[in-house]
Amino acid sequence: MKKQVLLGATMLAALLTAGGARAEDELVLGYMMAKSGPYVSLANTNEIAVDMAVEEINAKGGINGRKIKVVKFDTAGDPKQATTAVRSFAKDAGALAVIGPFSSSEVRTTFPVGEREGISQMSMASSAPGLTKGFTYGFRNTTDEGKVIDQVLAAIKDKKLPMASGAAAYATDDVVSKSVGTKVVPAEFEKYGIPLKGSVDFQLAAFDLSPQVAQLKQINPDIVGLGSPPEGAINLAKELKRQGVSTRIIGGTNMADPELPKRMDGAGETLTIGTTFFGEANDKTKAFADAFAKRTKAAGLRTDPNQMDASVYDIVYLYAEAMKRAGVTGDRAKVAEERAAIRDQLSKLKDYPAMEGSISFTDGDAVKPVYVIEVKDGKWTLLDTRLPN
Repeated sequence: MKKQVLLGATMLAALLTAGGARAEDELVLGYMMAKSGPYVSLANTNEIAVDMAVEEINAKGGINGRKIKVVKFDTAGDPKQATTAVRSFAKDAGALAVIGPFSSSEVRTTFPVGEREGISQMSMASSAPGLTKGFTYGFRNTTDEGKVIDQVLAAIKDKKLPMASGAAAYATDDVVSKSVGTKVVPAEFEKYGIPLKGSVDFQLAAFDLSPQVAQLKQINPDIVGLGSPPEGAINLAKELKRQGVSTRIIGGTNMADPELPKRMDGAGETLTIGTTFFGEANDKTKAFADAFAKRTKAAGLRTDPNQMDASVYDIVYLYAEAMKRAGVTGDRAKVAEERAAIRDQLSKLKDYPAMEGSISFTDGDAVKPVYVIEVKDGKWTLLDTRLPN
């Protein structure tokens, strides 16, 4: 782990010392990656999506006649390393804005630093509720789990699927998962008049979830609101099937793994989640998915893009649009002024036609469509598309 984190710091130092921080005719963006560490299964292809967007924009002439350059740092999902990255981007790289960080735990530490340094950050995955509150330079191209699960339940209600009773299950050792299980699910169940008949919790490293499933079997709920990354969902779904428990698992974006149905090996039928990207949604998403697959296949990586890949691709375009509207030049003498102008333009952005769908920002969080998808016959299928009000 230490070697991986140091690699990120070394990579950044090398980029900064190679001929100075940057050329004056380039518009620099910092990029906090999670190519190693606990989020690697979801994040290791994000870099390809970033590179795709940058190449597309630069091939069309860049922004205001200048090319975009990305300086990268692997934080390994570590909040301390993420803090180091933001400071380095702001003080040494002359970055105009920052792509990332990935996780909610990183956001908790980096958003205060970005506010002091006066540089925007935009997370591609952080979805714990309320993390942008109080920050003018903190943005997330995600939808917090409360809003996502609200849309999942709205879709289930509209489709007249069983939802007369519910239970919660959640991982205790993950910030977002615990928030979903202890706060989001109870609040949303109450909103929709679903009695919460009980809760179970587990550690992500726990392979045997038979005691927790035995409790759920006694409760016999129509719906189990799950707070967990994909690995926890896999273990729970397999154990539910083993014990013959028939219930609909629902959840949010932290389970949005395109390969999850395959990884569950026949378990998890009707598992229903909300996500802000579905590759089969329209021609634009299909074109992105095809181009992404060609690159990742050549690199020996997962070929189906996930929500974070789509989000980070759109983050580059959102920054590009804000830089265009702000008329940024990349002049080092004006960096503070131009960083503030980018922030202001992002805050005012309404209905930008991104690849994921129309995007606006409210209090730093993206407002965009939620695709409610369920596992049917071992693959993700679209149950409903929920558009912002």
